[in-house]
Amino acid sequence: MTATTAKGTATTATGTAAVPRTPGEPAPAATAPAPGPARSRTVPAWVWALPPVAVLALAFLYPLVLVVQQSVTPDDGGGVSLDPYADVFASEVFRDALTTTVWLAVGSTVGCLVLGFVLALVIAFVPFPGGKAVARFVDVFLSFPSFLITLALLFIYGSVGMANGLWTDVTGAADGPFHFLTTPWGVLLAEITYFTPFVMRPLLAAFSQLDTGQLEVASSLGAGPVRIIRQVILPEALPALAAGGSLVLVMCLNEFGIVLFTGAKDVTTLPMLVYSKAILESDYPAACVVAVVNIAISVGLYSLYRVVSRRAGA
Repeated sequence: MTATTAKGTATTATGTAAVPRTPGEPAPAATAPAPGPARSRTVPAWVWALPPVAVLALAFLYPLVLVVQQSVTPDDGGGVSLDPYADVFASEVFRDALTTTVWLAVGSTVGCLVLGFVLALVIAFVPFPGGKAVARFVDVFLSFPSFLITLALLFIYGSVGMANGLWTDVTGAADGPFHFLTTPWGVLLAEITYFTPFVMRPLLAAFSQLDTGQLEVASSLGAGPVRIIRQVILPEALPALAAGGSLVLVMCLNEFGIVLFTGAKDVTTLPMLVYSKAILESDYPAACVVAVVNIAISVGLYSLYRVVSRRAGA
């Protein structure tokens, strides 16, 4: 664009005369063009939420609705009825399974918390060769299936395992003394062995963020190892212990493979009772009732954990 000034008059390249102005007066600012109508519209947020909600509803919510519906539908027909719940709750087998499930889950959680805390302390604060490799192995261990650990225990402590074989070779006895894997204590040992790394992983992450200067100051002031653990390390580890313990508790309540592969016939948990009712007895309403109870316990414990962790600021 070219401009010609004569006696304060400016002419644009298009031949249009500009407003006269005195010499030295600053040129007026260019006028911005008026905005045109918006041609693109943003997609509402609920549209983007539809695909994941649809997948979740199809893969999880719909089967869950079917289970709940079957639990209130007796085999003899007659419409919706709570008779399956009354029959299951009155069954001694169900009460024994519920008791066994709860005490195995609580016992396994306590064992995992104690053992996981001790092992995490050693890995994080006791220098030894191969410590980093052990910490990486904990991450790999989390990907192992539960039945693999159970099979390993069977190879060692089973009726024809290494321990009984060594005993019979040394003593000449016809049978070895190790038969606890088919008892509730064997299931407890297998669950503690398998689920302990689920407690160690958050603990190792928490210990890695702990300021080692606090430990050095406490040690310089004369605090012993036990006092340092109780007053410095343990308070920092409580959120990680709560997270790992709640996860182990919920997983133990729903564990099926360990109980099945140990061959503990006298140990009946809620998942095993679901399998027995559905597959062996073809009593689908009763199986669905037990499944609904198991789900309700798991969701209730998770909700309780969320409330407690929120109040604790974890």
